[in-house]
This record gives sequence, C-alpha cells and structure tokens, in this order.
Amino acid sequence: MTNEPYVLVLYYSTGGATKSLAMEIARGIDSVSGIYPKIRTVPDIYSAHDNTAPSTAKSAHPFCAKEELRLCSGLSMGSGTRFGNMAAQLKYFIDSTADIWSGNQLEGKPASVFCSSSSMHGGQESTLLSMMIPLLHHGMLITGVPYSVRELELTRTGGSPYGPSHVTGEGKTFVELSQDEVEIARKAGERIARLALNLS
Repeated sequence: MTNEPYVLVLYYSTGGATKSLAMEIARGIDSVSGIYPKIRTVPDIYSAHDNTAPSTAKSAHPFCAKEELRLCSGLSMGSGTRFGNMAAQLKYFIDSTADIWSGNQLEGKPASVFCSSSSMHGGQESTLLSMMIPLLHHGMLITGVPYSVRELELTRTGGSPYGPSHVTGEGKTFVELSQDEVEIARKAGERIARLALNLS
C-alpha cells in the first residue's frame, strides 16, 4: 500500500463538522480502486512550537507532514469558515510550503476544497474560493462539484459547485451532515480520486 497513489484529505476542524465532511470525502475516494485517502489535520499554531500545548482541534488524525503533501497524487483541503476565509491554523501550514512551491512539486495535480459554517450565509463560498488561491499558486488543477451531481439542486443546507460544505445552523452545536451534504462530499471524493489516477 505504501507505493499506491493517495489523495491527501487535509483539514482543520474545531467543532467536528469539517472533520465529518473529510470522512465522507475519504469514503468517496476509497470507493475508487487503485488509490486511497490519507486523512491528515494540522496543529494549532501555538502547539506547532510547543508539543506540550493542547490542541483545540477535534481530531484523532495525525498532523500532516509536508512530505505527505509533496507526494500526494491529489489534494482535498477543508476548513471551518473564519470571517469568509480558512482557519489560521490551516493557512499557517500552507504558508510553510514555499519549498514545495519552488520545486513545482504539486504542479498538475488535482485539488478540491470543502468547508463548514454555523450559518447559511456565513462566508462559505468566499472561504472555498480563497482556499483555491494558494493551490493555484502551486500549479494545482482545481476541481469543483459539477451539476451532474443532482444533490446540488436538492440541498437546502450545504453544498456548492465550488466544493462540498455543511451548514450547522445559527446558535447550534454540531449537527449531523444532511444526506445531500453526504452525497455531495462522497461524489466529490470519488471525482478527485478518478482525476488523480488519470493524471498520474
């Protein structure tokens, strides 16, 4: 399995919703033979320098090593919305990848993005679009969710052509993904897996 190509599912989640999306995207990737998902998260910024500091991230997944990003065949990257942008913890990790950028090591690989927010108009689309920017600088090929995924027409919560998403709802703690959100995430995972195989 070590030589088998993989899609890196990289996320940061504090409430659990973005992690749930990551898991569904991974299930979609796993449905494609010949490639597998590698799920990783990033540490809190202060704990990146102090291993004794607790992380607020809700995750049982290991922290991503830059080598895992460099060697991936595709990338699906997710975050909760922070004022219409990705979480600082994920941005901090991406900002550390200048050496990968300078070597063009992600160029030509497919990438997708996903996010969650507490409200319907909490900045999901701007978060998804802004997460694409550093991936474009890396020369990655951005893929979204096409309208052949019929759940895009049906969803009353998360999901967009820019990438899978989840809406928890104002003032609520974590709410399970809707069935439409699950299907959009799984189909997005399957799509990036197939693209990664075709391009590798």
